Amino acid sequence: MKTKSLYILILFLFFISISTAQDFKLGKVSIAELEEKFHPKDSSAVAAILFKKGEVYFDYSQETSFQIVTTVKLRIKIYKSEGFKWANDAVTYYSKGSGGGVKFDNAFTYNLVQGKIEKTKLKSDGVFIEKINNDFERKKITMPNVKVGSVIEYEFSTISNNIGSLMDWKFQTDIPVNYSEFITSIPEYFDFRINQKGFMPISTVRDSSGRSINYTYKSTNSGSNSPISNQIMNFTETKVTYSCKDIPAIKEEAFVNNIRNYILSISHELASISYPQSPTKYYSANWESVVKTIYDYDSFGSELNKTGYFEDDINKIIADKKAQSEIISAIFDYVQKTIVWNNEKGYLCREGVKTAYKNRTGNNAEINLMLTSMLRFAGINANPVLISTRENGIAFFPNRNAFNFVIAAVETSEGLILLDATEKYSPPNILPLRDLNWLGRLIRKDGTSIEVDLMPKTLSTVAKSMVVSLKNDGSVEGQARNQFFENAALEFRKKNSSLDSDKYQEKLENSTSGIEVSDYVRENELVLSESIIEKFSFKRNNCVEIIDSKMYLSPLLFLTTKENPFKQEVREYPVDFGYPKQEKFNVIINIPEGYMVESIPKSINIVTEEKIGAFKFMIINTENTIQIAMTKDINTSIVSQEYYSTLKGFFQQIVDKQNEKIVLKKL
Repeated sequence: MKTKSLYILILFLFFISISTAQDFKLGKVSIAELEEKFHPKDSSAVAAILFKKGEVYFDYSQETSFQIVTTVKLRIKIYKSEGFKWANDAVTYYSKGSGGGVKFDNAFTYNLVQGKIEKTKLKSDGVFIEKINNDFERKKITMPNVKVGSVIEYEFSTISNNIGSLMDWKFQTDIPVNYSEFITSIPEYFDFRINQKGFMPISTVRDSSGRSINYTYKSTNSGSNSPISNQIMNFTETKVTYSCKDIPAIKEEAFVNNIRNYILSISHELASISYPQSPTKYYSANWESVVKTIYDYDSFGSELNKTGYFEDDINKIIADKKAQSEIISAIFDYVQKTIVWNNEKGYLCREGVKTAYKNRTGNNAEINLMLTSMLRFAGINANPVLISTRENGIAFFPNRNAFNFVIAAVETSEGLILLDATEKYSPPNILPLRDLNWLGRLIRKDGTSIEVDLMPKTLSTVAKSMVVSLKNDGSVEGQARNQFFENAALEFRKKNSSLDSDKYQEKLENSTSGIEVSDYVRENELVLSESIIEKFSFKRNNCVEIIDSKMYLSPLLFLTTKENPFKQEVREYPVDFGYPKQEKFNVIINIPEGYMVESIPKSINIVTEEKIGAFKFMIINTENTIQIAMTKDINTSIVSQEYYSTLKGFFQQIVDKQNEKIVLKKL
């Protein structure tokens, strides 16, 4: 498979047609809607959005200039009790300054009672305000008298002085949507980049017309007695109506990094503003302008350049270090162990790097910008890298909201060394899974930027070996050794290093079909530059099926994969394994006295098309011993959905081979 095809998804289907917006109004709930027992196109749906309409337009305030006004109207049908969560909603808004806030209105629950429609209004006790931080609040509602069969309606409106980004409109969600419509009316002064993703066509109707705004003007050149005059602002406004109907619920599938990456949606990001008789101001027309905007924030670029708070400490740490790799590792290790991440994500500092260093805690921007500054002080060519974590979605389009995290990178002649000091178990150039999200953007001191491929290229190996003694009663006992490398080692440490010995041993026993573990030891647990190793003895009864005078056993015993993780006939989304992986199994089985091998599975060696995966299974019987060597490679992090049938078939061959039986017969 060509490398480029791993990162280019067929996600964006632009479809322009002429259509008429449907006339849905609140307050017109019908008896037929209330009587409906299940969704006509998805009987499993717990609820459905009967219609959802949003409108965004620009208003003008004398005090604050242009404002964005957003109104949204919804009608939702509840089919099952699991759908009651759809009777709740929450809207986040900027709470500082004028123009903020959310207003809910026309909120009613409708039920059918003895053949008549009963209407219950949302009251003040169902409305709540939650403070998120110093800048944002969230208004929440809980609709009253909701039952199976209810239809709920409400609308909300917001006014925002932040004209940099319009509301993202999601046509699709995890319940069916019968009809969704989004209207934007944008003055000619504002140029927005329109981004669409998803797998369905969206009908689009565009219309332009003139508009006038009356306002008062006071000259600033004549002092306090400046004359005030009434003015008229004439401009062209473009109205665009996006609509879609019969939108299926989005379904979770195995190995999807973030299902929200593929939801049918429209987003707008401000590219530029061109007021009359003023120079054009650019924002996010391309990645370069996005990066420049972010770098110019005081809480990013200025923080990166601060000094005078760490130099003495760093000089001590690197005093005896000569090689660049030693210096990088020493500084990285120091930040990891000294500054505790408060789990707050973002590419902007909140308290600042100096405060974070003093308090020994900070958000991810403070920690990794601090790390970058320290590396630069030590003569290392280090720069910050903007990324979007998996939970934030893939950064498809140039906009400031595409990123929500920053890491560090060192540029060397051999390539980049990526560093994230918020992850205490991460060695240099091994990023935690949350960071492995396609592409980031490195920002250099001179303001230029380059694209950074975040996905690992080398296989992260898990190697498991066992020496097993098979008993006449079908029980087994033996010794096991498991070794984890690179990203696999990082994941193991994150999941298990905080567990005490008893809890981990219980977890290990449960994950291996109930074996009894003893003599457990672990090596290199906190030596991050080394692979992590675990060794233990084990026992298990009933590991082998005995029928008459024969024994039947799977070659990998309790390590056998029972099911194919890919069950769908058709795959809609790319398969994301996180990072390239290798599993290696070496098993030696000692045959019990009085038995001999009647049959063993055949060895195979397969490689998929485009070398997506490879599977090698070798089995040898020598006197009273059976030796199995199995290797499974997944050579790429992301597999396009066009290769889904290949991948599904590949995994089925692996499952089938692992579940073939070794047959022993009694002498």
